[in-house]
Amino acid sequence: SAKSAYVGGQVFRVGAADSEQPADPEKPLADTVGIVTGAARGIGATIAEVFARDGARVVAIDIEGSAQALEETAARVGGTALALDVTAPDAVDRITAHLAEQHGGRADILVNNAGITRDKLLANMDDARWDAVIEVNLRAPLRLTEGLVGNGAIGRGGRVIGLSSMAGIAGNRGQTNYATTKAGMIGITEALAPSLADKGITINAVAPGFIETAMTAAIPLATREVGRRLNSLLQAGEPVDVAETIAYFASPASNAVTGNVIRVCGQAMLGA
Repeated sequence: SAKSAYVGGQVFRVGAADSEQPADPEKPLADTVGIVTGAARGIGATIAEVFARDGARVVAIDIEGSAQALEETAARVGGTALALDVTAPDAVDRITAHLAEQHGGRADILVNNAGITRDKLLANMDDARWDAVIEVNLRAPLRLTEGLVGNGAIGRGGRVIGLSSMAGIAGNRGQTNYATTKAGMIGITEALAPSLADKGITINAVAPGFIETAMTAAIPLATREVGRRLNSLLQAGEPVDVAETIAYFASPASNAVTGNVIRVCGQAMLGA
C-alpha cells in the first residue's frame, strides 16, 4: 500500500506465530497504550499522530526543554505527556508511575525514538560528545526496554520498536558515535528477539534513510540534495513513511514478525 511507499528491495522474515485481524481495520491499535520517546517534534511527533489515528492512547515523552512542544503533541493526539530525560536513573520508575496514574498500569507498545547527534570527525571527537550520544541513543533504549519488560509494564502481546538508521548500516563521515549507536540498535533488536519471544513480546527496528525533518533542513543545501538523491526513488522520505512502518510493527498483523530491521530509505544506494 501507499503506507510502504519508501520501503523496498529487502528481505522481511515472518515466523510461525499467528497474526490477528483487528476488530476494526480502521483502528488496528484500538485499546492499546503506546509509549513514544522523543515525541515533541519530527519523526516522534508523527509516530504519535499515526498511533492516535490507528486508535492507540499515546504516552508522549521528551525532555523538559521541549515541554511546550511535547504538550502540544499530546494534546493533538489526545494522549498524555511526560517530560523526562530518558537517560535519567529513575526514567523507568517515572514511566511506570505515569502508566499507573493515567493508563491502568500497562503499556502495549514502546517506541525507542529519542535520539541526538553530536557530530565530529573521530580524530576530533571528545568524550563528552561520544558519551552523550551513546547514553541517549543506545543505553537509554536498552534500559527502558529491559526495565519496562522486567517490571511487567509491558507484557505478553507487547511490541518494542527501535529507531536505527542507514548510518548504522553504511556508516557516515563525522558520525562515528551516531553510527555506532544505530548499529547497536540493530544488535539489541537481534539479541533480544529470542528472549522477548519467550514472553510473547516482539522487537523490531526501523532504519530510516534521508528523511525531511527540521534536523535535515539544517544540513547545507548541496549535502542535503545529495542525500535526497542517493536512492532508487531519487527523493527524500517523509516522517510519515517511518511512522507507518512502525505502526505496522505495533499492530496485531505483526504477531509473527520479530528480530527484523526494515530500511525506510527508498532503496538507498549506500548500505543496500
